[in-house]
Amino acid sequence: MAGDWSDEQNDAIVADYFAMLADDIAGRPYSKAEHNRLLQAVIDRPRGSIEYKHQNISAVLKGLGEDWIPGYKPAFNFQASLVDAVVRWLDRHPDWLAPAARMAMGPSPSALREEAMLWIGPPPTHSNAPPPEELEQMTIIARKYDVAERDARNRALGRAGEERVLAHEHASLLAAGRTDLAERIRWVSHVDGDGAGYDILSFDTDGRDRLIEVKTTNGWERTPFHITRNELAVAEERRSDWRLVRLWNFAREPKAFELRPPLEAHVSLMATNYQANFL
Repeated sequence: MAGDWSDEQNDAIVADYFAMLADDIAGRPYSKAEHNRLLQAVIDRPRGSIEYKHQNISAVLKGLGEDWIPGYKPAFNFQASLVDAVVRWLDRHPDWLAPAARMAMGPSPSALREEAMLWIGPPPTHSNAPPPEELEQMTIIARKYDVAERDARNRALGRAGEERVLAHEHASLLAAGRTDLAERIRWVSHVDGDGAGYDILSFDTDGRDRLIEVKTTNGWERTPFHITRNELAVAEERRSDWRLVRLWNFAREPKAFELRPPLEAHVSLMATNYQANFL
């Protein structure tokens, strides 16, 4: 069969993809070849076409700031109807995005604490950006489906990310021989609640404050995030101390990078809501 894929075909292959993804995240064995063979009979598409469509789904999930199957490298220039099919599947399976379900499939809190040290890499820049057409597709999807808002609402994900960074800071100071400073680290957002403009009070090895705001996603390193006016204000007031730690790929293999003020040097800030006062 040639021509555009129907909604029914897209729905079938998206469901098949998520079945494999659930197995992959959980570490259960599965056969991509067997999944492909069974799909051929269901949707009347050849093996190569199915294989490439699976790669398209990886690209869509990347744009949505979600995990994807590593064996299916994201392939771009996909049709909008495929994005709609992925979103339909997510709407029909809200537990997939539910904090408890995703945290159960991902690394356990105890495992995160045991790993302790995070991989801290360079932040996204123009020099390490993907090709413009790929970045454009990712940006359009992220804005249309408000990926940043979804991550911001996921409090379990945010809490787990803060706990992971807390363990990293503690381990880093211990490794530097600063047990005294490690014992003084404070999980501010957990003890005092939100409002300080940062989540964790840690320290550099010389004793200087590190005011750390943590932003966590299961998506790739360029997944957009929300930041509050108060966080921006504290970043400006405490430029030498404030840090934003961006955790990404959290459900698989957490990685991170740091951003220092001014944030406008690293990201474009866009107002997403306004306060309306009566005249």
